[in-house]
Amino acid sequence: MTVKGQWRTYSITLSWSAYDETLRLICTFQMEPPKHRVPALYEALNLINGQCWSGAFTWWNEQKLMVWRYGLVLAGGQLPNPDQVDTVIGAAVMASERFYPAFQLVTWAEKSPQEAIGIAIAEAYGTA
Repeated sequence: MTVKGQWRTYSITLSWSAYDETLRLICTFQMEPPKHRVPALYEALNLINGQCWSGAFTWWNEQKLMVWRYGLVLAGGQLPNPDQVDTVIGAAVMASERFYPAFQLVTWAEKSPQEAIGIAIAEAYGTA
């Protein structure tokens, strides 16, 4: 399925693994960073993943995809309910939306990973 966000349209795949009773979610969006910025992108990924508790980003270089991965373990014959599925999809899109600007700042604006992430995780207070 696809979900339209503020920054991108995200491709979302859900799959069930009977082997370990896990519902896997993969949320992807295309990126084509300049080759000389890939090391900085990897550094940014490490810093960003340190801020994420319910999933993680990874970069699939061959496919030119940024990937958010999450696994919902449902051991003992449990099945996911619609609220759980909505929650994991929402979390994937929210994480992607939150950190997309940081990925762009690192790859195209050539900001440092620390500076880009500082911008992405800054919270706005009040109203404009």
